[in-house]
Amino acid sequence: MSVKAPLHILSQLIESLPSKSRKHLLDGCEQVDLVFGSVLHEAHQPIHHVYFPLSGFVSLVTTLEGHQPLEMGLIGNEGMLGATLALGVAQAPMRAVVQGAGSALCLSSTLFKQELLNSPALLRMLKRYLYVVMAQLSQSAACMHFHEIEPRLARWLLMTHDRAHADHFHLTHEFLADMLGVRRSGVSIAAAAMQERGLISYSRGEINILNRHGLEQVACECYAVLRADYRAQF
Repeated sequence: MSVKAPLHILSQLIESLPSKSRKHLLDGCEQVDLVFGSVLHEAHQPIHHVYFPLSGFVSLVTTLEGHQPLEMGLIGNEGMLGATLALGVAQAPMRAVVQGAGSALCLSSTLFKQELLNSPALLRMLKRYLYVVMAQLSQSAACMHFHEIEPRLARWLLMTHDRAHADHFHLTHEFLADMLGVRRSGVSIAAAAMQERGLISYSRGEINILNRHGLEQVACECYAVLRADYRAQF
């Protein structure tokens, strides 16, 4: 998926830090491009860098032999990749793949661990963020098991819309099916129903969000729950 986002977008987590901690962290960061399809972390492998997405976003996916990767979480400028270092765990729990091209602030794991030692405010913030991530993962697992394809698709489109900062995405039915862990035909039927109601327009992989409020009405309860969890912490 390719997404163009406004240049003024900031990392919400970094912005939530006190000014001294924020400045010290930013001094060690480098802005890098997030290239669509790039694997930033591989499951069970060492974390070498942490990322604070700005205008791109990253999918956390789990894999099983003989099956397509299944998305468990999505990270945009509201979050970061590599937060488990705050727990003293140096291995990535899941594969992290760039699904929305853009940019991010990047910091080596060595420097980041030093920042954690020097900044109690950063450590406190990451503990709250890790709670949000745990809630997202558990909610996503329940959603995939209990909810129908159309409300799940609406939830995913809303989450993407929040992180892309744009009303237009390029998505194929095959890609959406892989992310949701369903058959391509199911995604086609759900997308067609949304288009008939004027919620989205969809043609040859090009999706436009036409009625966000209507999409929120279609989405399962999980979307509102996840937003409330984040707002309660930040």
